[in-house]
Order: sequence, then structure tokens, then C-alpha cells
Amino acid sequence: MPSTSPSHGVRLHVVTGKGGTGKTTVAAALALALARQGRRVLLVEVEDRQGISQLFDISPLGHEEVQILADPSGGSLWGLSVEPKAALMEYLQKFYKLGRAGALLQKAGAVDFATTIAPGLRDVLLIGKVYEAVGRTQGRAKERVYDAVVLDAPPTGRVVRFLGVNDELAQLARMGPIRNQADSITALLQSRATVVHLVTLLEEMPVQECLDAMAELAAGGLHVGGIVVNEVRDPVLSDDDLDAIASGAAPELADRVAGDLESVGIKNPDKVSAILLREASDHVDRLDLQAEQDQRIQAQGRAVFYLPALSGGIEAGGIGVLADELTTQEMV
Repeated sequence: MPSTSPSHGVRLHVVTGKGGTGKTTVAAALALALARQGRRVLLVEVEDRQGISQLFDISPLGHEEVQILADPSGGSLWGLSVEPKAALMEYLQKFYKLGRAGALLQKAGAVDFATTIAPGLRDVLLIGKVYEAVGRTQGRAKERVYDAVVLDAPPTGRVVRFLGVNDELAQLARMGPIRNQADSITALLQSRATVVHLVTLLEEMPVQECLDAMAELAAGGLHVGGIVVNEVRDPVLSDDDLDAIASGAAPELADRVAGDLESVGIKNPDKVSAILLREASDHVDRLDLQAEQDQRIQAQGRAVFYLPALSGGIEAGGIGVLADELTTQEMV
């Protein structure tokens, strides 16, 4: 692992991954880990799934930022769910000073129409709201409101298009305030102040999508931060037993297991032993597959972080456990 954390000097952490890999959980754990270091952190979602509110067991988030928790370190974690229609109204007011005319547009259904039929416009509005939060300052000293912003981004299949949408907008708007903002957003996303963290499982499809996304991000001028391997499971058998199964010594092991089962009164111990050994063989195959996928990830030369599968789920402090793991492994 590189000696320098992939979070060093970063203001915007973009977290993505194949659907089902737990990217929202990882984004929440990363944001909490940063807040526990005394930082003021904003955790943002843009897919209207209310994943953040479910993870922290709070009321559904809206377009206004709300504090999720305050940490004894002095840090705090805030949440925001960016809603396209509200973002569009802010956008129109900022650039066109519509005032009451904006409300009339919304009443006439023009806002719904614009944000529904134009996915590109929707993405512009979403990433524009994130950009505003990253750069927002307060007071005469112009101190940043947030030390870090963590974005629970769309899945890897469309994250590059999502992050590059303002570059496309800049090609259409040749001059003026919209072009200037598009250029500013692109500059932030392609700077070292922004990194994209990729979440995966040790399975072939998620790993392949992770590697494909890395290449696409690099081609788009975006910087990859860390690779987070989620839901890592420890072997359920000892190394000696795993070696015995892998080396073909299962018959001797089956006799031993059958004897143990018979000694505690299990009926049909030979049959039960055979079933258990088949499951153990499948377990060995899964471990071999995981090791193979892990080698593919390690070969990329990136910082890799491993989060355990939580037997009790994310309830009862699970997000805190994962945040501690990221801190211990020096992701933050």
C-alpha cells in the first residue's frame, strides 16, 4: 500500500461501484471516518434512494443539508439528498434571476418536463449542487463550510458519463456564465482535490467492472483513489483442513468428521459427513476464486482496502466498525 493515503489533500471523494457491492455503505463509512478526525463532512446522494437515511436510521433526507451526528473529536457529519427539480430552480435563479417566474415554470410543469426528458441536464444539476457544496465558504475569512464532501455516486456503468457531463455542456455553451461554471466543475473533478474510490466484491463480474471503470476514469482525466473490497469473509475452516481438502485427502477427513458426528449422536454420520465435505470443497473453490480476483486487483498498483462482512449487518454500530477499519488501514 502506498505510504500516502489516497485521501490526502482531497476535498471531494466520489464513491462508485457495481450495483450490489455496497457503495452507499462504503461512502457512509468513509464520511464517518473523516468526521471522526475532527472534520466537518457532507455526505451526498444523487439517486433518490434514501440510502443514507436508512443506514443512519434518520428521517428521509431532502434538498437541505441536515446534521446526522456530532463527533466528540469536534467533527460533524451532514447529509444531503440532491433532488433535480430543486436543483434546477436554484440553477435558473442563479444564472437567470427568474424570481417569481421560476415558480410559474414549476407550476406549469416545465421543471418536471426538463428534468425527466433530459438525463444529461439532470446530471448537470446534480453534480452542480455537489460542486457548490465543495466550494462554499463563509465569513470574512472565506473559510470552507465543509472540509470534505463524500458523494455516493451512480454505479460504475455510468459514473464516467455522470462526472463528464459538464465537459459535454461546455462544448454546447461556447461562452457566458453557464460555460464558465461548466469549466469550473470540470476543473474541480479533474484536479487532485477530487478522487474516485471504487467499491468491489471478490467476484469476477464486480472486479471486471471495477477494472473497466478504472481505465475509463483515467481516459476521462479523472483520478482514482482507493479500491475498497467489501464484504470480505474469513475462511470457516482451518488452514490444515483447507489444505487437506484441496490436496485430495477428503476421504480421510470424511472418516474423521463422520466419527466426530457419530460420537455426538448424529444419525447417518457418513451421509452427513459427505454433505459437509461437499460444502467444504465448494468453500475451497470460492476461496481460490477470491484469491484470483484479489490478485487482479493488487496488480493494478493502487491502494486496496478490505472491509469485513458483518454477521449482524450494518445495524448495531456496523457503519462505525467499517469506519474504524478504513481509519486503521489508513484510507483516511
